[in-house]
Amino acid sequence: MRQPLAKDALRLLAEQHGVCVRPLAMRRTDTQTGLTEAVEVPCGARLATKCKPCAERNRRLRIQQIREGWHLADEPAVQPDRPTGEALELVRYRAHLEFAREQLMYEPMALDERAAQLADIDGGIAEVDEHLAQSSLRGHLTPRDRDDHRPRRKRSTRRRQDSPDLPRLPVDARTVGRVFAGKAGKTYRPSMLVTLTLDSHGSVHQHIRRGAYVLPCECGTRHSQRDDVLGTPIDPAGYDYRRAALDAIHFARVLDRWWQNLRRAAGWNVQYAGAVELQRRLAPHAHFAIRGTLPRRLLRQVAAATYHQVWWPAFDQPMYTVDCPPVWDTDQGAYIDPRTKEPLRTWAEALDDLEEPDAEPAYVAHLGRIDARGIEAGGKDSERAIRYVTKYVTKDLTEHAAPHSDAQRAHFDRLHTELSTLPCSPTCANWLLYGVQPDGVKAGLTPGRCSGKVHQRTTLGFTGRRVLVSRQWSGKTLADHRADNRAWIRTILGGGLADTEEQPPADRYAFELARPDDPDIPPLEHRILRAVSARIRWRTELRQARQHLSATAHDITPQAA
Repeated sequence: MRQPLAKDALRLLAEQHGVCVRPLAMRRTDTQTGLTEAVEVPCGARLATKCKPCAERNRRLRIQQIREGWHLADEPAVQPDRPTGEALELVRYRAHLEFAREQLMYEPMALDERAAQLADIDGGIAEVDEHLAQSSLRGHLTPRDRDDHRPRRKRSTRRRQDSPDLPRLPVDARTVGRVFAGKAGKTYRPSMLVTLTLDSHGSVHQHIRRGAYVLPCECGTRHSQRDDVLGTPIDPAGYDYRRAALDAIHFARVLDRWWQNLRRAAGWNVQYAGAVELQRRLAPHAHFAIRGTLPRRLLRQVAAATYHQVWWPAFDQPMYTVDCPPVWDTDQGAYIDPRTKEPLRTWAEALDDLEEPDAEPAYVAHLGRIDARGIEAGGKDSERAIRYVTKYVTKDLTEHAAPHSDAQRAHFDRLHTELSTLPCSPTCANWLLYGVQPDGVKAGLTPGRCSGKVHQRTTLGFTGRRVLVSRQWSGKTLADHRADNRAWIRTILGGGLADTEEQPPADRYAFELARPDDPDIPPLEHRILRAVSARIRWRTELRQARQHLSATAHDITPQAA
């Protein structure tokens, strides 16, 4: 029984050589020659629990993205290419259809005839829009129609009276930080590493270290790094689990608001790249690399003045329990009170109450502490900070903060229990507990069992993006960074392992997913074995090519000197 399993050995070997352990079998058809062949595509998983090689490849790509955009000296401006002639012809034809549709509205004719001609023109417009969506143009030519034609409710943009004011400057388009002059004509272009956390929801056990000394916790005990009570409340009865759950649900919105306020207060387009993690107390916090430097006093001022108002119906006290929730009435098409048989308030009726002048938001989420330090380009601190930001991107949000003791499990379960009955969105089934029918109500909703990600144990309330990168961080997308890596490999190998020196057009190949039981698709284990062998050969050739280039450069340099 102690003998290692053959499949485990294959998986371990694949992980050691960076080969995907869950490759997808695809059929690739060349639209020019008609040749169809089976190819393999990596699964592209972001979590190491699903595919460690793909997750590690994604982490290294994020490291490259943060490194290239953190200490830029020039603006990462990318000029879009000129539209092709085919795209311009489509736009021209779309303009003629729009003109014809407008003219048809003023032509004197019967209603049936106008409706038939409008249907023909609308069909042509839909066909042209479909071709435009498949063309090289980015974005939409005309605004997309909203499926929801209900009037949009407007909220006041005035700041809350209990929140400090913020300086507001015209936002300059620059994204590069200032340059500072030093001694002997040396210049510095520092950047920053910023950590944003939520406010305290109650005292928790902490490992506090100051240099070589461990300071006592608030409970009076000096905890070790692996103490079983770390992150748990000192007074569980006084810990505000409801506020902790709501802050986790709306943390992504607070972060978005903080970046908006920071750019307005700083007066320039601040760029950032970072990731969201869980603290030991199970509250989300974020680490960000910021290009350029800002006064720490301004950062703290913006953090203190940042908030997010949740304009939902009040959900302070539940009116029903999970054991006795409202029931669906087929005749009325609504959920009714199980005792009075009266229908609950609809979502629109509940929102009408918020139109009153003295209405208050259901909840206001705030930021807590902010830590910031300067980072110089090219130093050890810069590389160490990048790996610190991307440390846990291959793990699930709760994986690195998983409970290991009874006290930590009790804290985890108590927070998850609070999240299971709070509303996560306007369509959440938990609104029935508070006497309100969710938006788009339908039969079959069960309070306490909403399928939203907020209520899952793997998220603990946070459902935003784990990795956050601003649009003008490096001037490249992840696909661009992958293309740069492929171009570097082709340069080193001289095209030896590349299919072609020039990339084929994007629309040359058509792909479709193959079934694993197709007769021409080998079993998964055979495909992984072949991929491991190909990866070993590829790395050997790459290493030999780099050694050859290094030796050639070493021989040429003295002659050039």
